[in-house]
Amino acid sequence: MIREYLKNNMLLADGAMGTYYAQITGKDAVFPEMANITEPEVIRRIHKEYIQAGAKLITTNTFSANTHTLKRSREEIKEILIKGYEIARQACEGQHIFVAADIGPIPEITDDNKEVDRESIIEEYRFIADTFMTIGADLFAFETFSSVDYLDEMTAYIKAKNKNAFIMAQFVIMADGYTRKGKSAARIVEEVKKIKHIDAYGFNCGTGPTPLFGNIKKIDFSGDIVSVMPNAGFPEIINERMVYSQNEEYFANVMMEMKRSGVSIIGGCCGTTPVHIGKMAEKMQKQNGKYTLNAPAQVKEVFNKQSEKRYLNNNQFNKKLEQGKFVVAVELDPPSESNIEKILKGAQTLKDNGVDMITVSDSPLGRARVNSMVVAAKIKREIGIDTLPHLCCRDRNIIALKSDLIAAYIEGIRNILLVTGDPIPSAEKNEIKSVFNLNSLKLMKLLSEMNKEQFTEEPCHIGGALNFNVRNKEVEVARMYKKVEAGADFFLTQPIFDQEVITYIRKLKKPKQVKILGGIMPIVSYRNAQFLNNEIPGIKIPEMYINRFNEGMTREEAEKAGIEIAVDIANQIKEYVDGFYLITPFNRINLIVEIMKRVT
Repeated sequence: MIREYLKNNMLLADGAMGTYYAQITGKDAVFPEMANITEPEVIRRIHKEYIQAGAKLITTNTFSANTHTLKRSREEIKEILIKGYEIARQACEGQHIFVAADIGPIPEITDDNKEVDRESIIEEYRFIADTFMTIGADLFAFETFSSVDYLDEMTAYIKAKNKNAFIMAQFVIMADGYTRKGKSAARIVEEVKKIKHIDAYGFNCGTGPTPLFGNIKKIDFSGDIVSVMPNAGFPEIINERMVYSQNEEYFANVMMEMKRSGVSIIGGCCGTTPVHIGKMAEKMQKQNGKYTLNAPAQVKEVFNKQSEKRYLNNNQFNKKLEQGKFVVAVELDPPSESNIEKILKGAQTLKDNGVDMITVSDSPLGRARVNSMVVAAKIKREIGIDTLPHLCCRDRNIIALKSDLIAAYIEGIRNILLVTGDPIPSAEKNEIKSVFNLNSLKLMKLLSEMNKEQFTEEPCHIGGALNFNVRNKEVEVARMYKKVEAGADFFLTQPIFDQEVITYIRKLKKPKQVKILGGIMPIVSYRNAQFLNNEIPGIKIPEMYINRFNEGMTREEAEKAGIEIAVDIANQIKEYVDGFYLITPFNRINLIVEIMKRVT
């Protein structure tokens, strides 16, 4: 039946289950699959909301339902699978809605770092498939896979038992265009085409719509049934919770572009909600006229002056800050490959143009990059400029964190930015585990102790992150003072665009000992503005700035507009901050140099 539907129709699928369940229940640290047993009415309500928004395809709440992930017995997993399918069927009763039995990847590594036997994984997949087929499932969605491993055996197994079954396979592609197992999107398509029992294939999760579209739009999908279900964007952590931007209009617009590129099934993954699906349904209806919608504190200032520190004589960045002089730090992205000539050349150019310090991020957005400490040490050693490696808590336990701090110190690093770290994308939580043995506040306390115990002669200068783009800025300032008490004495803000943030910074009263570097990031195109505004956490760009760009601009025209905006913002905040933190977009050093000429 679904084959016939797809011959003449675009199929709109549902959005996220896990993140939406967490959003409406406040339960972030639980597997939503357990709610099939404990809260069936909540799961049924979520399915119904997606159907009412316009979804014609819904997937069962069973993504992580396997014994390896949930650590439950076969009998318990069987109950979760059956209940998940029954709840989905009940939600669409009386309506022409397709229900897919959702099967996620089974972890190949156990929590105690032991490799799971391949045959045991295949046997587990067979158990899941058999359970679904026993209760009548004939539409299957294998989603968020990093390779085609196991799919040949599993799809053949299902088709041997039901030749009319319809099987979808979806793969998670990261922002760099590769899966976590190093497979490019094009390579995945090449390999999946060889598996004759897969009826439809596509991509879900991993990134927001724009990066995903950029990674697949050159692939020839002619004659194939292709699905695309990206995340809402990149998440951020607010008050220990993973939060996605509410960008429904933008999301739907990008998805309509994908629709025109030949995909057959569209929907959403992490961070998307029934509102995202509803926006897509509306736009599909407008475009072709035949898509039918379904029925219906007061912050107390605290500051304990830090004990006087002694710095290295050649640490010019520290000395300038202590003397009240204006400083400039520039962020360069560490590469994802072994060749770092470009970042070294960029650092040299920036040093020649008066930059005080180069900052190097630590695998931002949960994507593997060259170790920030190593890159920072190499820049400092070979270029002769102070560096600020970022160190996040996401990937290391306390042993590894202390080890890295000591190693950085041996290499002459005396400035370190300590951050909690971006979360691992939801799609990869079965394969990659966040550590978070500490958060940024506790890590600052740890380094402060190390300054007192091990680094007494030449203590490390501790930096922290500051985000004024949040709704409750007083809470962020209160947290800033907690970081000061923990040992931080300078802060780098998220990129500043909003006039409300600029006004807040102008009125902010802080002790002179607390130094703030205002974040400035030049926009480079209309698409870049839309992407930053809708998919990158912690950034909101006013319409007046977005409207300075259009899709027909040349690169030179767009860069000129981006420079003018950055200069305007920098001039508005310069008097009220202790320095600038310039973030280099796409390694375009020329933009940073031009901005510096105009504002420093």
